[in-house]
Amino acid sequence: MSRSLRRGALAASAIAFSLASLSACAAGNGAQTLEVKADNAYVTVGDIKVQNATVVTQPKADAEGPAVVAATLFNNGGDPQTLDAVQVGSATVKLSPAKGAGAITVPAHGSVVLGGKDNASAVVDNGREAAKNGDAQKVTFQFSKAGAVSLQAFVVPATSYFEGVGPSKLPKPKESPEAGPTGKASGSPSGGASTSATPNTGTVSGKPAGSGSPSHTATTGH
Repeated sequence: MSRSLRRGALAASAIAFSLASLSACAAGNGAQTLEVKADNAYVTVGDIKVQNATVVTQPKADAEGPAVVAATLFNNGGDPQTLDAVQVGSATVKLSPAKGAGAITVPAHGSVVLGGKDNASAVVDNGREAAKNGDAQKVTFQFSKAGAVSLQAFVVPATSYFEGVGPSKLPKPKESPEAGPTGKASGSPSGGASTSATPNTGTVSGKPAGSGSPSHTATTGH
């Protein structure tokens, strides 16, 4: 096999493996065995390595909604480290562990995946703050011991391979409840007034007609 073909095969294998790692939880596996040179952004600072870092926005460029940071975090040290913060440009990111509450902990000689079902998450509330699709955005990960770890991550929409790690869509706005009560209120009083008016009119007109008979009887007596 020629050198160029061999390089092409290795590159294809690396890309396929890196995409698969985003959709599976890597916690508990050895960090050394999972490390592969990624096609996406990666950086190493001390015992911490950030790999496959990507900012994933809404599927449509003009859609409003959150964006997420997808990445795999490796800890090659003997002590666990927590991910204290993530910043995408000037936007603040909300962090949540895979289960429960609290900090995202990268175990010693282990790894954590950000993004995707059942994994830890890093969400930017306003996705448009995460820059435009196709751009490279500075992303900074703040760890408890390694400190700030920064890199340039690609900004991509949640389509194709990134559909499973993309942000959730915003809920649809609820319909206004004013239409229901207004219709009921206007219908009930109108019907009630019309029905009660008819009996009252009949009762009043009947009484004067009856009072004319005694007047006629008194005249006949003379």
